[in-house]
Amino acid sequence: MTLSLPLLASAALVAGLMGFPPVGAPTTEHRQQAASAVHPLRPAGEPAAGAVAPSGDDVVEHVAARSPSDQRRVLDYWTPRRMAAAVPIGLLGAATGLLGRPDAPARRQAARTGGARWTAGGAVTRTTGRVFLTLGGLDFVCSASSVKSANRDLVVTAGHCVKDGTGAWADNWTFVPGYDRGGQPYGQFAARRMFVAGPWSRSADDSYDIGMVALNARGGRHLEEVVGGQDIAFDAPRGRPAHSFGFPAEPPYDGEHLIYCAGPVHPDPHDQTGDQGMRCDMTAGSSGGPWLSGFDAVTGRGAITSVSSFKYSDDRATMYGPYFGGTARELYTTAESS
Repeated sequence: MTLSLPLLASAALVAGLMGFPPVGAPTTEHRQQAASAVHPLRPAGEPAAGAVAPSGDDVVEHVAARSPSDQRRVLDYWTPRRMAAAVPIGLLGAATGLLGRPDAPARRQAARTGGARWTAGGAVTRTTGRVFLTLGGLDFVCSASSVKSANRDLVVTAGHCVKDGTGAWADNWTFVPGYDRGGQPYGQFAARRMFVAGPWSRSADDSYDIGMVALNARGGRHLEEVVGGQDIAFDAPRGRPAHSFGFPAEPPYDGEHLIYCAGPVHPDPHDQTGDQGMRCDMTAGSSGGPWLSGFDAVTGRGAITSVSSFKYSDDRATMYGPYFGGTARELYTTAESS
């Protein structure tokens, strides 16, 4: 049995509250916050803040900071000190919730194999950003990308950067596009609604480790008006080369610069997921960063066809990302209409 290690383990894992079975096996339900319980859709009007509702045939939604006071609370929360102190969840991977379990997935980070700092500029430097979030009372970082959408406010990231598998939703979720060495040239955007695929919410299925977040406007301007958005593609031919981007924050990286890997992708050789793999050394903090197919290094544009998700313990040189098929399309269609 080959063990997998997500680029970010869950906050419940960090707290030692749960263990994980082998990839592909059903997970055991564990403690959820009251706000994370799934409720029926209301007959009219918007769900209350914190409510969760099924949004499509296989999409689960969480309402985040919708009111001006909620938005201000989130934006005020992320002081420079808190941002500097936030860590990739993978830094705490050897948690007590896994110790002594021979069948539990290893949660340590990958060894180095060849990511590089992106210095060519282009749209990708604006559309890719860092995510700051709170899970289980701890502050963490991820990566995400602005994507073209009907609501002009949408980012795509990993499911585990939005919801702790079958457990809690993230709080204080904030996107900082164009982040560089602490700089925030386009400001911060607080989440207003979060979406994950049903299989991720029900069983933390790595094949569906996809999250999409609709953001609040900033100063009356939508995210896409400020930084633009990448294209997104579904059911693309498998095996196409891609560029992956993110903000890895474990050594040898520090989370302060946009890093990329590029090359061919291949199927999961262990047949435990429907994901595709790419040779890449990015570490924790890069979770949720976009994989761009058909990428043009001059313009910095491509089509998002996956996001960084996990690595296997016996192949720490390869990063895996979920294939964007029908479920990802449904997730996007629901989220862009929110």
